[in-house]
Amino acid sequence: MTALKTILFMLLVPGTMLVLLPCYLAGRDPALFSFGIFRWLAVPFWAAGAAAMIWCAWVFTVRGDGTPLPTNPPKKLMTSGLYLLLRNPIYTGVVVFLLGHVFWHPASSNLLMPAIVAVSAHLFIILYEEPHLRKTFGADYEQYCSRVPRWLPKWRSSK
Repeated sequence: MTALKTILFMLLVPGTMLVLLPCYLAGRDPALFSFGIFRWLAVPFWAAGAAAMIWCAWVFTVRGDGTPLPTNPPKKLMTSGLYLLLRNPIYTGVVVFLLGHVFWHPASSNLLMPAIVAVSAHLFIILYEEPHLRKTFGADYEQYCSRVPRWLPKWRSSK
């Protein structure tokens, strides 16, 4: 049942917000400039963003015994895989995916969407999600926060 909830959530929420809405807005908003052949730079952004979101949803379901749904979050603190690099790989994947739309169809609506989503996600994280995780997981979450950055990974030297 948890897997079904995850699949439905991923189809409805990211599917609507990351595919249907940008395509609808792009159809109503002419491109400000054209990248021509460079528009295919969108594909790696879409692939990386989708891979991050799908992988994290799978991990939430299989390892965390929960879903990406705020009403059914993982019961375990996720600290492996992409969560070793940054604390918010799902939100990062969403922003990366939306950047793909900027390359594909650089309309004003597509140019604004990644910034609006990034600011909204950041506010949601600092005002709700992090306090909730601190309350739920306590010292384990504090230690995790001290090791892993919120948005951009720390690249470690290979010494």
